[in-house]
Amino acid sequence: MTILFYRYGSICEPGIINTFRNLHITVYEETAEMTEKNLTPSQCVEKVSGSLKKIRPVFVFSVNFFPAVAEVCHIYGILYLCQTVDSPVFELFSKAIQYDTNRIFLFDRAQYEYFHPYNPNCIFHLPLASWVEQFDTATSDISADDRNRYGGDISFVGSLYMEKNPLRTVRGLPDYVSGFIDGIIDASLQVYGYNFMEETLTEEMAGHILRADAGAFSFAETVTDPGRYVAAHHYLGMQAAEKERVRILNRLAEEFGVELYTRSDTSCLRHVHVHGGIKTLTEMPKVFRLSKINLNMTIPPIQAGIPLRVFDILGCRGFCMSNYQPELLEHFEIGVDLEVYTGVEELVEKCSYYLTHEEERERIARNGYQKVKENHTYQKRLTEMLRIVSE
Repeated sequence: MTILFYRYGSICEPGIINTFRNLHITVYEETAEMTEKNLTPSQCVEKVSGSLKKIRPVFVFSVNFFPAVAEVCHIYGILYLCQTVDSPVFELFSKAIQYDTNRIFLFDRAQYEYFHPYNPNCIFHLPLASWVEQFDTATSDISADDRNRYGGDISFVGSLYMEKNPLRTVRGLPDYVSGFIDGIIDASLQVYGYNFMEETLTEEMAGHILRADAGAFSFAETVTDPGRYVAAHHYLGMQAAEKERVRILNRLAEEFGVELYTRSDTSCLRHVHVHGGIKTLTEMPKVFRLSKINLNMTIPPIQAGIPLRVFDILGCRGFCMSNYQPELLEHFEIGVDLEVYTGVEELVEKCSYYLTHEEERERIARNGYQKVKENHTYQKRLTEMLRIVSE
């Protein structure tokens, strides 16, 4: 079996490609978008068309959804498989999601429930996974220098979302709109496991936000009006993510040693040990393995699903402390495979407890690793995906 993998540089791509090949699937890669970041849809169509004529794959695969790829596959009558790893993915609003040649797998059940009605026979819910084999290799030879460099009490790897927060560049909002936005965000940060920002945001407020941003997303043909969804999950959601991450890291640093690995601006943090960015496949696994507690702070646009970070931490035999997400309970046992918090002060209390209960903490980390290794590898997920497609 031969497939075409359309790449854009996602950190998930190497693991998925490796797994396809382990399943005895020949993978050809279309990598133009990795080097040409301003590739237009028409250029994408041209590149993919050329590859389809050349290799005649059984299907095309990508991480996240590309309307131009869906268009080409529909024209050629070739299946297009994709798996989302992000939320929001605004390309899902394209009418191209309605083609019968699509097989779209969405990791967040809320994302799935929103888009599934627009192509019910071709859109599926499928959680993310872990590249355990790579993580085992990366952590197989831990040195004393590694322990000094990557170890710590509490670690967080990720963005603070300043650079991803579009509200930072929006100007000219009326004061009452800005106040309304602040109120929604502050209220949302008090509730874990339920995102009510979209249902609280009115069409009027959404309109104010989108009109104030000259660089706002624009769509040609969509399955539904995306305005309120975009305003809630891109603008308010990213603002909430930034505010929550800064708040939590500063609060934890009042009590504990906190290690942060990020390329974001950290001038707003106090007493946090900042290390800069690290390599995803070689350095990040060592941080997760050697840190006593690894934080997962899910961004609000991921409303129900389990983000990739949880699978990464557990796949590295790390102890994972995550915010509560509804889908966690479907796949893991809280207090056995990982731990969760539902508020900042509860997080502080649980960190204090697990930092002083080493045996229990290490047992939970081992359990989480075994659960992921048995049930949540790329091989398990891609095999399930291919089973669904074949049926």
